Amino acid sequence: MIKTLLGFIRKEFRQTLRDPRMRLLLFIAPCVQLTIFGVALSTEAKNIRLSVFGAPTDVSLQELHRKALASGWFIPAKVTSNDPYEQVKSGEADAVLVAPSEGLDKSLGRGEGRVQLLVNATNVTRGQSIERYFLSIVRSLYPQNPPVQFDVRVLYNPALRTALFLVPGVMSLLVCLITILLTSMSITKEKELGTFETLIAAPVKPEEVILGKTIPFVLLGMSNIPLIVGVAMALFGMPLRGSLLVLLLSAFVFVCCTVGIGLFISTIAKNQQQSMMGGFLYLFPSVLLSGLVFPIENMPWAMRIFSYINPLTYFIELLRNIMLKGGDARLIVFNILILAAMATIAITASWQRFKTTLS
Repeated sequence: MIKTLLGFIRKEFRQTLRDPRMRLLLFIAPCVQLTIFGVALSTEAKNIRLSVFGAPTDVSLQELHRKALASGWFIPAKVTSNDPYEQVKSGEADAVLVAPSEGLDKSLGRGEGRVQLLVNATNVTRGQSIERYFLSIVRSLYPQNPPVQFDVRVLYNPALRTALFLVPGVMSLLVCLITILLTSMSITKEKELGTFETLIAAPVKPEEVILGKTIPFVLLGMSNIPLIVGVAMALFGMPLRGSLLVLLLSAFVFVCCTVGIGLFISTIAKNQQQSMMGGFLYLFPSVLLSGLVFPIENMPWAMRIFSYINPLTYFIELLRNIMLKGGDARLIVFNILILAAMATIAITASWQRFKTTLS
């Protein structure tokens, strides 16, 4: 029995390790990912985009702004709107300092010194950190008796519920998981069952096969969207402040993109085991570098590049903006166009790869 068992073990080791791609997935990929994530991931709130709404001649307000930027936690926000609420809604600013109507200088002269601080709380941890940072800055600026008091307005998540931040990300992850893993095994399953040769011999064009492999999984992915949104609203109290049609359009473009990526993985892999490994190898960094849990602003620029070529990053931002903020038109159009471009590239690459395989 022991001899037979050892024979099976040797066979499985040989079968698994003789393929260079499997050796790469098993030994090199984990080391690379651990190195990348160790550098990129941090829960500390940094690079918070700060805007100031007040007169440039308001010395006290400008001093508070300079002190905040000098702290290393904040960076100046590049804003195009003169409305502080719109700056937060569009994502141009994470926090806005709003001076009193008469200016902070005069307000301090009367012994009041109240400043309104608008905080984007779609990311709960980041929102709480912003308030703590400002209290620390004021104490360092006025160590004896801080005359400045903040009237904090927590926008889009006033109860600071973590679920409202995490649920859109989990929704995106579920759609991504379903579409990529199912699609990545579609062609490799044909290879293992021996029906791939039938496809090659059949009088069909490569684009017809690609569409035949793509459309069913797009429909399956889209069929999950109403279910996932309904569960999120019913169980977790997720609001839907924006348009449901815009949300469905965003989801459709994202699903086309992830199906294209899954299909491309299936054209590279030789069997379902490699497809499964390739899907997880893609999903793991995709999730961690998407901003689902760890803020993208905290990552070094070299790591941030991977976040900006990650479809999950844009869909999570779309869901949070549509469901929590009501949907900013410029942000929605920009993100949908990015996802559409990624979907086009992924499906075209799959088609080219499949065409080469048929040849």
